[in-house]
Amino acid sequence: MSKIFESLWEDREIRFDVNKENLSLRDGEKLIQNHTKVEDTKGNPGKWGEMLITNLRVIWQNHESYKINLSIGLSAITGIFTRKSSSKIMGNCESICLSTKSNNNRFEFIFTDDKKETSSIFATISALNKAYESSRLYRDLKLRGALIQGGQIRLLPTEEIHDKVNGVWNLSSEQGNLGTFYITNIRVVWFANMNESYNVSLPYLQINSIKVRDSKFGFALVIESSWRSGGYILGFRIDPIEKIRKVAKEIQSRHQVFMATPTYGVQFSLESNDKKPQQQQQKASIVTSRSAVNEDVEIDSTLKSDACVLYFAQGQTQDSEVEGKTKEKPVFSRELGLAIEPLKSGTSIESLWKLF
Repeated sequence: MSKIFESLWEDREIRFDVNKENLSLRDGEKLIQNHTKVEDTKGNPGKWGEMLITNLRVIWQNHESYKINLSIGLSAITGIFTRKSSSKIMGNCESICLSTKSNNNRFEFIFTDDKKETSSIFATISALNKAYESSRLYRDLKLRGALIQGGQIRLLPTEEIHDKVNGVWNLSSEQGNLGTFYITNIRVVWFANMNESYNVSLPYLQINSIKVRDSKFGFALVIESSWRSGGYILGFRIDPIEKIRKVAKEIQSRHQVFMATPTYGVQFSLESNDKKPQQQQQKASIVTSRSAVNEDVEIDSTLKSDACVLYFAQGQTQDSEVEGKTKEKPVFSRELGLAIEPLKSGTSIESLWKLF
């Protein structure tokens, strides 16, 4: 994988207090909407920040210090709703709540804007989340899906077929399966001629390497997927050897072209003022090219325990946050010699006191 295009994490992870480079938009990431005065009511109460909503994530950055920030991937969002909350700045008002899950941890984020209503933010994130879920084939490897109909590939929006290769053997089993290759501007798709449901769709986003290797079946086209997609090694045989090398070069070329200007498939546009996104992008303080970011001091972008613990969800549903809910019984801490509230999974006494 080229150093220019680092592994895609923005849509899948939740990160706290990242550096400037990770706050800026990556290639292909587009600003959808930004709000200049939004309070992180749960994690940073009483502090205004800027919220940016892109086609991959939700970003919040504190006005006073860019080091205090959030990056919430759309894939990590499990629920979006509004609720009454008590803001240090706005008082009692309606806020937007994002329920999320990342690395087996559940987090809850509550945001309040300066207008005491969150209809615009709620509508945008909800619509984006739906668009993201419906476009996973652009970003995720898919095995045995509804990819083929009547021997023809079911094209995605904006997808174009560049080549169709017949007589391609899939080497996943001892006897092999004869099938057909489709090479498009988004992905490569293979399906078995005798069983269309036996197929694989591999987007360029998830390809690590494309090589021609010698195997027990003869020379084979070997495509390795990224670790995020399972680290699959897919082998295909095409006769003669000149043809397999030609197909490999074409896939490598399409892969390089795609990575230069990646497409994530999240189709979204504001129905209101068409000029608004451009105006918002000019105002957004952290929307810059990653190549243009130059920091004199390297900032540790790893997850900080003291930051993430503020956002731990107290339960699995929003009802768990209702006032008056039964609290867990205290437990005895041998380190402190005191009774304390039970610690959340993945935290320790040391991590709660460790600031840096």
